[in-house]
Amino acid sequence: MLFDDPVFASRLLTLLTLSFHIIYATIGVGVPLMIMIAQWVGIKKNDMHYMLMARRWAKGFVVTVAVGVVTGTAIGLQLSLLWPNFMELAGNIIALPLFMEVFAFFFEAIFLGIYLYTWDRFDNPRKHLLLLIPVALGGGMSAVFITIVNAFMNAPAGFDIMNGQLVNANPIAAMFTAAMPTKVSHVLATAYMTVAFMLAAIAAFRLLKGSKHEYHKKALFMTMKIGLIFSIATVLIGDLSGKYLAEYQPEKLAAAEWHFETEEAAPLILYGMLDENQEVNYALQIPFGLSILAHGYPNAEVIGLDQFPAEEQPPLIIHYYFDLMVTIGMFMLALSFVYWVGAKRGWSFVKTAWYRSLIVLGGPLSFLGIEAGWWMAEVGRQPWILRGIMTVDQAATSSDYVGHMFILFVGLYFVLGVGTVVVLRRMFKNDPIEKALAKQQGGDSE
Repeated sequence: MLFDDPVFASRLLTLLTLSFHIIYATIGVGVPLMIMIAQWVGIKKNDMHYMLMARRWAKGFVVTVAVGVVTGTAIGLQLSLLWPNFMELAGNIIALPLFMEVFAFFFEAIFLGIYLYTWDRFDNPRKHLLLLIPVALGGGMSAVFITIVNAFMNAPAGFDIMNGQLVNANPIAAMFTAAMPTKVSHVLATAYMTVAFMLAAIAAFRLLKGSKHEYHKKALFMTMKIGLIFSIATVLIGDLSGKYLAEYQPEKLAAAEWHFETEEAAPLILYGMLDENQEVNYALQIPFGLSILAHGYPNAEVIGLDQFPAEEQPPLIIHYYFDLMVTIGMFMLALSFVYWVGAKRGWSFVKTAWYRSLIVLGGPLSFLGIEAGWWMAEVGRQPWILRGIMTVDQAATSSDYVGHMFILFVGLYFVLGVGTVVVLRRMFKNDPIEKALAKQQGGDSE
């Protein structure tokens, strides 16, 4: 099918590109805020360790930004090459947020360069800290604008349809659709949460490897605390997202919850398996849970898949993506909460090897949760590329060479992924904490 079906190949290549790019996009959004917090704490406490965190994180961040440029460019190219009919239909509307996303990225990159090259050139470190504000804003706004495009695809608005064409376009109205608030806030909160847990996993890994340096202990406590804050925010925004789906995309919510028949007091179904009669077996059911998630009270009626024709129902596999996302999110919330309370109260088990191993595991798990969330969002919009207006089949290219492009991009992403790991590993292996701290103290004494 890869070489015979251009629609299937286009979907597969888009899945590959988005799944790879979201790793670097998440880092691009989250790391600038972590750098800014670390440097602010370092200035406030006059603590060299936090200042070093900011410096080292910024150093590694540059590598991921460079790779993110490549993967982001690939997405832009593939929008036109793989989905030409969609771009012909909606390109004049989504052009504004796409342009603003590029502008936000360059805004971030320019100030990041200035920040890096002026580290030791300010007598007052607070002035240097100010350079991180546009870096963090640029990273966040880049995510906002590209998510606005995705929100438009889920809840198109800001135009009229005449003779199969989108006319009387209002790009501003198209940017502020019903899907925009929950989508944008959820993307930002999960990015900050995931990056915090990624940095916590790195610190916990170094401690597990035998390092007793105070730098890693401080990094672990600070990032777990930040991760806890944003994981709570993610849960609250996730609740609002469920209510948005119930109102505007009920078919996606129904498919994600295997909710086949419209009913009141609907239970929330987690895990389980479907038999050939679409009966749910081995599932964990939370009574009234879906009604509460969808409408806020236990006896509310929740629309089921029976209200939609079969050809407009999303694939039922998104149930597992939803479960995976929720399970990882709740696990990380509990893990960070117990760690924070334990660190405050002096519980010794949060410093044990097994608990730190869970924190290390939490790093890749958080990225898997991000991936599962995007798979649920994108696959759950099927069969539409522009909900209610254009299907994926109608939008795709008819080229016979998409399968060959897929093979080439697999090779490219493999090289970029391995290259990122190798460069970062060598960068920090050749500049361990003790050496970097001594160098910074020496520079400050001068």
